[in-house]
Amino acid sequence: MASKERYHWQAQNVKHSGVDDMVLLAKISEDAIVENLKKRFLDDYIFTYIGPVLISVNPFKQLPYFTDREIDMYQGAAQYENPPHIYALADNMYRNMLIDGENQCVIISGESGAGKTVAAKYIMSYISKVSGGGPKVQHVKDIILKSNPLLEAFGNAKTVRNNNSSRFGKYFEIQFSRGGEPDGGKISNFLLEKSRVVSQNPGERSFHVYYQVCGGAGMRGRVCAEPALPASA
Repeated sequence: MASKERYHWQAQNVKHSGVDDMVLLAKISEDAIVENLKKRFLDDYIFTYIGPVLISVNPFKQLPYFTDREIDMYQGAAQYENPPHIYALADNMYRNMLIDGENQCVIISGESGAGKTVAAKYIMSYISKVSGGGPKVQHVKDIILKSNPLLEAFGNAKTVRNNNSSRFGKYFEIQFSRGGEPDGGKISNFLLEKSRVVSQNPGERSFHVYYQVCGGAGMRGRVCAEPALPASA
């Protein structure tokens, strides 16, 4: 069997931009950290380590770093073997759970529009791909992944900074069998911004679900007093 392709950090054919792990900066300062993140961002390297912490910068565009090829590269690899990536974080968490038999937790924090929701989706997608399982397990995976659009419909809204901003906190809990296969899950929500239902700041909107209902075929005249705004508005 052919060995997996690896982007080892010492390889000659790997393009480097700044430093992958900012504990290796010659001088640790706010300016040095910002400059390193900026340099990597301009070269489309959106992930950077600070030791065990992963920094993710929202590129506001699609990047070709989230395919099955990357999943294969990061599965079972040590952190230093490939460039920083959220798949490396997810794989490390998953393997620690299997090896140590202990619960694992990832805390995703950042300001509005930083990409927290998308980061959580990538983690769940990676776990879904590498955890295997039969039809029953696949059904559980599908439910967990397909819950995201429903949550976003009732909990996300357009703000001046983000057209799909989460207006509540989420806690995803995925339960695994002893073999590492997902066999259940739980999603808790916190601090839903209920005031947005009746009042929004200029340039912002209420929750997506209201516009989706109003935009439904045959519903506009009966439900909405005014035409629904276009999705890109």
